[in-house]
Amino acid sequence: MADVFRAEDELLGRQVAVKILHPQFASDEAFVARFRREAQQAAGLSHPNIVSIYDWGEDQDTYFIVMELIDGRTLRDIRRSEGPLLPRRAAEIAAETAAALTVAHQAAVYHRDVKPGNIMLTPDGSVKVTDFGIARALDDSAELTRTGAVIGTATYFSPEQAQGLPADERSDVYSLGVVLYELLCGVAPFTGESPVAVAYQHVSEFAEPPSAVNPDVPAELEAIVEKAMEKDPAMRYQTADDMRKDLLLYLRGETPLVMATAAANGAGLPAAGAAPANAEAATQLMPLPAATVPPDEAGRSVALPVPEQRSQTGYLVAIFGLLLALALGVFFLTRLLASSPEVVELVAVPNLINQDRQTAFETLQGLDLKVRERLEVSDVVPAEFVIRTDPEPGAEVNPGSFIVVVISSGPQQFSIPNLIDSTEEAAIALIAAGQFELGEVTYRFSDTVPEGIVISQSPRPGTNGPPGTTVDIEVSSGPFALTVPDVRLVTEQTAIDTLAEASITNIEVTEEFSAEVLEGFVIRTEPGAGELVSRDRIVRIFVSLGPEPFELPNFVGMTVGDAQQEALDLGLIFVLEDDPEPVTADSGLDGLVAVQSPRSGAEVVLGDEVRVRIGTLIQREVPDLTGLTVEEAQIILDDLGLVLEVIGDTPVEDQDQEGLIQTQSVEAGEEVDDGSVIEVSVGLFVPPPTDPPDEP
Repeated sequence: MADVFRAEDELLGRQVAVKILHPQFASDEAFVARFRREAQQAAGLSHPNIVSIYDWGEDQDTYFIVMELIDGRTLRDIRRSEGPLLPRRAAEIAAETAAALTVAHQAAVYHRDVKPGNIMLTPDGSVKVTDFGIARALDDSAELTRTGAVIGTATYFSPEQAQGLPADERSDVYSLGVVLYELLCGVAPFTGESPVAVAYQHVSEFAEPPSAVNPDVPAELEAIVEKAMEKDPAMRYQTADDMRKDLLLYLRGETPLVMATAAANGAGLPAAGAAPANAEAATQLMPLPAATVPPDEAGRSVALPVPEQRSQTGYLVAIFGLLLALALGVFFLTRLLASSPEVVELVAVPNLINQDRQTAFETLQGLDLKVRERLEVSDVVPAEFVIRTDPEPGAEVNPGSFIVVVISSGPQQFSIPNLIDSTEEAAIALIAAGQFELGEVTYRFSDTVPEGIVISQSPRPGTNGPPGTTVDIEVSSGPFALTVPDVRLVTEQTAIDTLAEASITNIEVTEEFSAEVLEGFVIRTEPGAGELVSRDRIVRIFVSLGPEPFELPNFVGMTVGDAQQEALDLGLIFVLEDDPEPVTADSGLDGLVAVQSPRSGAEVVLGDEVRVRIGTLIQREVPDLTGLTVEEAQIILDDLGLVLEVIGDTPVEDQDQEGLIQTQSVEAGEEVDDGSVIEVSVGLFVPPPTDPPDEP
């Protein structure tokens, strides 16, 4: 699922491990959403036996997890290099793993992929469990959420996982039991040529007891393993903590609860290689019942008789009898030794191999030999024929001796599995797992059985047959006429997947503009949803390109109301910005739309946003014009965008002020709008009046 890199945390200056998911998972929206939730939950798990998750995130469609870097080896590598572990060490590792699982289960996080490759040992011997939540995230991905899909590693997953059923904390307990079995025995309990074959064994077969593989496995650990690996989840340890408690009891030298409970119930512990509960019970030595008082004697005292004094006569009679018996024995022994021994003629065991059963028995009876028959499976000798005898042919035996004749029962018979309602792939795998041969595969249209599901089989389920028996299957091709599912308003890929699930694979995609449907989503199909089509009919899906683009008109120079109305008519979002746009009086944009974004002529689509600012006149600082000529003042005001207007004369007594500006309508330093008129008056010299001449 991912590549793992050693990296350095630049902020904290520590070494970490960075796991980067493969692109095919990053493109699955359902997986990414579940991965995000599971990464958060896993990051919240805090325990010394759980690999810590420091961070997770996404960068340019690449999803990653930053976690604790473990300097150590996985149990898988250790087991391969060292073989079976010592029972006590295996129990210690399993107990620490169970502790980690307990913390995860209490947080409603189920591992679902407990295996030696996900359990690490540090140099100091500590256990670290990793990859919490990843398998569960994968469980909801579009790739695997389909009928018959299973999650996990076939060698270690539980029977319910093998059957595609929901997994819970007891599934992790089963997987931990398988791991403990492998640590103790050096091999997995179930192996096969394919994952399906291994899965079949998890569901239907019982593992060989650990002590049968490794005689050094203690009975206590064997009981714990068998309890954890019960086929029925209800019969297993119900929590990882329950299993851990039994492991700790074993490590302390005490009796595990699983053994104590069995002893208390009088059930004892299953013997190595014991048959399942529904098999024929083995013969057992039953304990003698306790002595009881007869009902009519209960509750009342009984006087014991006093032994009476015996006479010596009885002893004398007994001694005489013994002497008489001894004399008779000596007599008969002497006669026997003195007589000549009788010669017994021995009989040679004939060669009966490959003879039919009846002929062999008649031959032995004709030689005054007795027959003890034993059946044995054979792929070579036909049924009802002799495989061998014991003693072997040519051996000499006394007349009347028993001869064991091993009769062939033919090849070993296996039960044909039930393939009906299985997928074609699963049925083929089950046939191979049962050592049968796949015969003819036929296909038939069916309105009731989904496509790819087995409708019938021959021989029938439960029929016994030898290895190599040919099994024919009939598979549904689905209905002849298919109903087009409703895929409107979903993404293009989702629509294609939905049509494929409905067995519609002849699909064409057409793109068109749409103001109602978002880009990349399906507008409609032809034929439409709910219509019946033949299997070879082309179904066309129309995918939206979004609204059709058009050129943005020019709103500059318009009033706010007019511009807003036109934008709404075009399906655009009109936004009036708070900041005004400074304009000159010559622009004529004072109080009107002065700036728009995007600019006119740009391509926009329905629902795009248009932002405008209203024009407001630039403010100008009025200079001091007094003492200047009109021409000088005119030049200055022109540069500032202001207008000079002479409104009259102002009398001056100083002839030097004549023609110069004496007053202005706006004081110097004040600000006015661009284009404002500054009124001034010009000095006019008025000579002072002269005194009249003195009269003579």
